[in-house]
Amino acid sequence: MASPRPDLQTLREIEQRVLWLACRIVDAANQRPGEVKVGGHQASSASMVSIMTALWFGHIGGEDKVAVKPHASPVYHAIKYLTGELDRSYLTTLRQLGGLQAYPSRTKDPDVSDFSTGSVGLGAVAPLFSALTRRYVQDHAPGRPDARFIALVGDAELDEGNVWEAIADPATEGLHNFTMVVDLNRQSLDRVIPDIAALRLQRFFEEAGWHVAEAKYGGRLSAAFAGEGGDALRAHIDAMSNEWYQSLFALHGADFRAKFLSGADAAVATFAASLDDEALRSTVTDLGGHDLGLLLDTFDACDAVTDRPSVVFAYTIKGWGLPMAGDPLNHAALLTPDQIDDFRCRLGLDATTEWDRFDPESAAGRLCDSVGGAINNAQPVPRPALPIPDAARGVVTTGTASTQESFGRVLTSLGDIDGVAQRIVTTAPDVSISTNLGGWINKTGVYSHTERDDHGGADRLLKWAPSPSGRHIELGISEMNLFMLLGQLGLSHDHHGHHLLPIGAVYDPFVLRGLDAFIYGVYNASRFVVVGTPAGVTLAPEGGAHQSTITPSVGAELPGVHYAEPAYATEVDWLLCDALRSLGSVDGESTYLRLSTRPIDQAPFAAAVERHGEEALRSLVLAGGYRLVDAPVDERPGVTIVTTGAMAPEAIAAATELDDEGVAATVVHLTSPDRTYRSWQRRYAESARSAEVVRAPSHLHRLVPAAERVRPVVSVHDGASHNLAWIGSALGTSQVALGVDRFGESGTIADLHRVTGIDAGAIVNASLIAVHE
Repeated sequence: MASPRPDLQTLREIEQRVLWLACRIVDAANQRPGEVKVGGHQASSASMVSIMTALWFGHIGGEDKVAVKPHASPVYHAIKYLTGELDRSYLTTLRQLGGLQAYPSRTKDPDVSDFSTGSVGLGAVAPLFSALTRRYVQDHAPGRPDARFIALVGDAELDEGNVWEAIADPATEGLHNFTMVVDLNRQSLDRVIPDIAALRLQRFFEEAGWHVAEAKYGGRLSAAFAGEGGDALRAHIDAMSNEWYQSLFALHGADFRAKFLSGADAAVATFAASLDDEALRSTVTDLGGHDLGLLLDTFDACDAVTDRPSVVFAYTIKGWGLPMAGDPLNHAALLTPDQIDDFRCRLGLDATTEWDRFDPESAAGRLCDSVGGAINNAQPVPRPALPIPDAARGVVTTGTASTQESFGRVLTSLGDIDGVAQRIVTTAPDVSISTNLGGWINKTGVYSHTERDDHGGADRLLKWAPSPSGRHIELGISEMNLFMLLGQLGLSHDHHGHHLLPIGAVYDPFVLRGLDAFIYGVYNASRFVVVGTPAGVTLAPEGGAHQSTITPSVGAELPGVHYAEPAYATEVDWLLCDALRSLGSVDGESTYLRLSTRPIDQAPFAAAVERHGEEALRSLVLAGGYRLVDAPVDERPGVTIVTTGAMAPEAIAAATELDDEGVAATVVHLTSPDRTYRSWQRRYAESARSAEVVRAPSHLHRLVPAAERVRPVVSVHDGASHNLAWIGSALGTSQVALGVDRFGESGTIADLHRVTGIDAGAIVNASLIAVHE
């Protein structure tokens, strides 16, 4: 935790140097020649400088984690420079390739932040889910020290709906180690926010069970309230609209006095008469969000709360301490060269000393050094190697089985493996039963920080008894919360020193509802497994609202994510075990498994095992795919049918019918279109880097040898047709891409496959046309 409170005068000196450096970092970036304005948010940085100075130099400790408001990144970099983590050479590289990022980044900045921010609303609640993760880790791996989690957010950021989804979720109740600090500067990008209704926002938090605190008025103004006429003064200021109060900052002298006293009563006029113009202005504009002592007191009060999260509404001035303070149009404004010179001179700096740190023997220098030693980032430690098997061996290998059912069986079997089961944590947004997590939950329990009686009974099919030992975290119906939690569970090794294997399950069409948080998680370099199930129009009776078509593109196109779509039970086993192993490997990544509830005959896979051998077939499955049906090259016309996931039965049926029609049809089943595509792209990327042709064939070219590449390709997918439409180009042949390019509807599987053009008949027709063109 934090050291004893430092001297306020020393803090003010640091606060001013941080403000200078933040402004100068932005100024330097905008002096570089370029085609467009660089930008950098000096005004937004200024509104946050007091809050961040109080936090870093007077409150937080080494275990604590902070998400920085996106537009305050120059303040963060200034602090990291003064505390010794950031090299001076980076100060002139804001928004430059290889330099300081526009917004705090865990993966791109040299002074690694705890949380990436930039997509507003997500950084606001990432520390909340990290606090939940810390609580989970402490309950399952005792010995981790306590830590505080803090989110610094702009008031306009509270417009984002995901913030309220997170606040309202029962899973985040009671997280007393989390504090949200709201920079209440009453401005958004374009305007002064009319009637921000802070009282209404406070009520929302209170009704969600949060502790609500304010840092509204600074010491001078609070002292005036305590004096004669103070009640009238406070009532007069409180009655001002945001636009009225904000307009005062552009005024000075008599103009300020006249504007302030408009509509005031005699008691306020008497108070104003007792002060000269400058004293009146500095008193009336003295807000709590810039009072370092008040901020520290408020943060300490939040620490004293032991049963709920806290929120602090810190009233600030956008552009505080700068000539642009309070200007409604200051969001993207920049200090002029003359204003930069004046600021530099005011701090006693010149062109040769403007980037200097404090004298290490000064009070400010000693404090910066002490803070840096306590909170600056340590070198990362590799994740542990866990005894994850190649296969859990819990699946059905004969008869019929769906990939969703097989997922549940594999997961339950992994619960028997010591050293692995204890690391797995699952989560779902109120769809645990319908995504086959029931077996896992019955075996490991539901997580709650405290024991709770579910009033169920021993004869219930699902044993729902929340306790600190449970390993499933149930969420409300919010896909944003699902991916926010997965993202933080996937950073448990980095943030909490304990490697977890997070698995989330969600209806596949609703992956898109959480997409912003999904992207955010992998941008933060988090690692987790997400299971999207059921997927596609094969979920026929549910209708178009529950049928997904474009989600494969998400998996294939997101960096840091491996997308796979198995058809058979053993494929699920191999792919899930591989995905869990990848979470801990040096070059690992997240995995997205797209599954189905459609029962599929396992015999074709058993036949493939006989042909290839189990180990060879497993290697092919993990590489991206294998030949499910072999058709020899002979005098007959031929076609290569490429499929993935639940469409394997249609592809096999079409190949059988085509054989009867005198067409040789090979079926290639891509268990991972993503890895297959990457293999093809990597081949040419390596050629481009080396300026030589790479001779090693891609995985796809190994599956379809040269003699067969003269055949046309027909691809079929229970998803948009373009998802596999690249294969013909990769093989240098013609292609007909079949897929679902319309919204679904209710019906049988046969109905939906027929009307969307992906049934066996459609594959046969497309193949016959292709081979005779």
